[in-house]
Amino acid sequence: MARTYLKDRQPRQIGVAVADLLDHPGGARARQLLYGDIVVPLDEMRDHVLIKAQRDGYVGYVVREALTDAVAPTHRVIGLATHLYEAPDFKSRDVVSLSFGTLLRLGDEQGAFHATHTGHFVPTMHVARASLKFNDLAAVAELFLGTPYLWGGNSRLGLDCSGLIQAACLACGVPCPGDSGDQSRDVGEALDPDDPLRRGDLVFWNGHVGMMVNHTLMIHANAHHMATVFEPLEDAAARIEAAGDGPVTARRRPVLARARPSTVGAE
Repeated sequence: MARTYLKDRQPRQIGVAVADLLDHPGGARARQLLYGDIVVPLDEMRDHVLIKAQRDGYVGYVVREALTDAVAPTHRVIGLATHLYEAPDFKSRDVVSLSFGTLLRLGDEQGAFHATHTGHFVPTMHVARASLKFNDLAAVAELFLGTPYLWGGNSRLGLDCSGLIQAACLACGVPCPGDSGDQSRDVGEALDPDDPLRRGDLVFWNGHVGMMVNHTLMIHANAHHMATVFEPLEDAAARIEAAGDGPVTARRRPVLARARPSTVGAE
């Protein structure tokens, strides 16, 4: 019975708050997927399933229990985090904590809450239509300020440099792979070394990436601070090179599909 959906490769989705995407069954975390992320099962091995993530094509293994039947999402979480509740009442029991970017299928609005397809309730203030996009990459990245560094992390519980960039890009409708090396080749447009930097530009090193919040200051998730922090680009570049990781290797400018009115970003 476990192979039924593997034969026709019907889409599934992540049914837990955060699922580790592993390099092999029981192996190291390569990235993470969030509740509601759509995946295509490719193969199975013992209690793990090899999947391909719809959002970026990343391939890896997840534990079988992390998968559930796929439903088309209608909304996404736009706050740094939220909770699903048993009832449309903030005093009711919370059943799971969800991170920014989590996809949900919502039904009727009940007071200050929306019902989910699983029979839980999410605060209406914390969600927006899945089709709506943010228009300020740096504003999205800034939501994660102070978030602990976590290798391969993609959630408000912890993320790494490329996880931060991917969260910001995808929220703004900018296609973005999961690893910094791929991001340095594929995201937006390449900048010349003498092009002035501006808010939202990406600066890359060998194995690292940060995002500019203005022409001199960047935000990045890094293992030196073990957190997502603001740091002057000049200071970070000197520290990274002194640590033996070399100079800046690339600079890129993500391209938004079209201008969008801003709130904190949701259209």
